[in-house]
Amino acid sequence: MVRYQIDRDAPTPAYLQLYLQLREDIVRGIYSYGGKLPSKRIIAGELGLSTVTVEHAYALLDDEGYVESRQRSGYYVIFRTDGGFTASPAAQPFRDSRRRQDSLHVPAASLAASTEFPFSVLAKVMRKVISDRGEAILDRSPNMGTAELRDAISRYLGRSRGIAADAAQIVIGSGSEYLYGLIVELLGRRRIYGIESPSYQKIEQVYRACDVQVEKLPLGRDGIESAALRESRADILHISPYRSFPSGVTASASKRHEYIRWAAKPGRYLVEDDFESEFTVLTKPEETLFALSDDDNVIYMNTFSQTVSPSLRAGYMVLPRRLAAEFAERLGFYACTVPTYLQYVLAELIDSGDFERHINRIRRQKRDTEKKR
Repeated sequence: MVRYQIDRDAPTPAYLQLYLQLREDIVRGIYSYGGKLPSKRIIAGELGLSTVTVEHAYALLDDEGYVESRQRSGYYVIFRTDGGFTASPAAQPFRDSRRRQDSLHVPAASLAASTEFPFSVLAKVMRKVISDRGEAILDRSPNMGTAELRDAISRYLGRSRGIAADAAQIVIGSGSEYLYGLIVELLGRRRIYGIESPSYQKIEQVYRACDVQVEKLPLGRDGIESAALRESRADILHISPYRSFPSGVTASASKRHEYIRWAAKPGRYLVEDDFESEFTVLTKPEETLFALSDDDNVIYMNTFSQTVSPSLRAGYMVLPRRLAAEFAERLGFYACTVPTYLQYVLAELIDSGDFERHINRIRRQKRDTEKKR
């Protein structure tokens, strides 16, 4: 007997409601590793849904790495809680999925060339901001960033990434390196910072320049190796679960939950560096650790370097609620390093829909390219 419920009056689509309930049961072990999900026809019949709706929910679980589809057999759970690699016993070590293609098979050069933001759109928005704002573009920015940009990012993350965070939790800064330094100032220099090995070189460089102890944790097929994570002395774990650079490794659903369990110990924090995740070819953007965690101990980071232009030097971090007030009290004196004018431009790009239209266009192009391979 299927025990799921669909609220047809809710703003959340039926397929997404079903997906969330199935995901919860998989994480809780109701459907264990290697087990088969109920038939799409059975769920559709008992819930009064179309099989297309159920198929969409199952496809999202497949995209996220909770299940895999076996031809003419159904969907089988590949999520596990023992830290092992998530391919099922019957699967190939690297199955030919959209997820694996997304993380490993897209050349960096072609990716950079394909994600260029339309200059005509950017120029139009820049002119509009000058016209609408006038001399206000010359005003000094509030220290954590303008209310307009932080509000726009808050709304964008809520609708696109499932991140519930208000503007008071968001800090604007001139790129990731600047924000890394602020994280050290906030969390302290006496902690041990664990990073992926290999990882983006500047992560280690900034942490060492801040005179903190760095522990390099080896990457496996789907994230930091479980044995290394268990034995780590780190208090802070800095990870890039969507696509670690330069390895291209993407953290599986099992590994993401393993990171969250690791961070459940008091005093531990995760720094989720979500660079470039907007351009996934998946039908739904990857789950963020910030949205998955219930412990209020994830710092989410992203930039506009790939989505708009690296020349803007604009990024942001979303603090856990428990740290937002502390940041404002102890570090709120730091001046915002992104010009007010550029913040207004980014806010207008997001609020007008131009930002998301660009992202959706690139994602469609990438999916079309994958289909032709």
